[in-house]
Amino acid sequence: MDPELEAFIPLFPRADLTDPVAERGNFAALAAAVPGPDVAHLEIEDITVPGDPGVPIRVYRPERAQGAIIWLHGGGFVMGDLDTEHPWAARLAEGSGATVISVGYRLAPENPFPAALDDAYAVLTWTAEHARELGVDPERIAVGGHSAGGGLAAATALRARDEQGPPIRFQLLNQPGLDDRQETWSQRNFTDTPWMNRDKVAASWRHYLGATLATPYAAPARAGDLSGLPPAYVATAELCPNRDEDILYALRLLQSGVPVELHQWAGTFHGSQAILSAEVSQRQITELGVTLRRALAP
Repeated sequence: MDPELEAFIPLFPRADLTDPVAERGNFAALAAAVPGPDVAHLEIEDITVPGDPGVPIRVYRPERAQGAIIWLHGGGFVMGDLDTEHPWAARLAEGSGATVISVGYRLAPENPFPAALDDAYAVLTWTAEHARELGVDPERIAVGGHSAGGGLAAATALRARDEQGPPIRFQLLNQPGLDDRQETWSQRNFTDTPWMNRDKVAASWRHYLGATLATPYAAPARAGDLSGLPPAYVATAELCPNRDEDILYALRLLQSGVPVELHQWAGTFHGSQAILSAEVSQRQITELGVTLRRALAP
């Protein structure tokens, strides 16, 4: 493990997701401990996207932004909200120059699949329909997210392809959760890795799926056909249970004719980029912004 990251491991709580409500509070406290970003050059607005129910979003507009990304937070499908994601959404907007539309999707287990996906797709559709009001080029809309949010972003891209929905320019998938089956080497062997391990991943999927059988819209790795999807950037952490399913998904995208940039970050663990003092975390965060900027360029 990267020595700059290893020193912080004792500070990461050992969440197990058996009590999602309690863990939401712990997750919020952890997010609040992250130093806040500089938002002086961003216009930030809270909006509710109409729906049944309405979906809260927070829009981050950099100066002269044109492209946009529908951004979906992590938290194992059961934790996280607009406030916990604020530091990361703001950094992504600042680093990419794109409008970031952070989505406060409904959480499991109270709202199991497909609630979160329906919320994400509603925001994508609304953004495309209101692109002019948002100052966004409707041909330059991306989807992305971290962890569970990365899985939701991949599922949103699949659904948009299948339903001939709004065109998606790019997928920015950071350590996404893509496969409920947990059959890869990393899922089977990473039982005691920091922050995210096999048991925690299993609990996350149990809460998200409830009594529903997994479909490709729940677990995108189950999709048989990945052709016709938007170009993708996939980032993985070496000591993350999701690592191998993410690499396999990237390879399958490539084999389906989809352009992919894959970056496996050595010495890192799931969510370790929250340790902002580490040089590798700074590179990870910078790369997300630079990659999105390039992907949405005219």
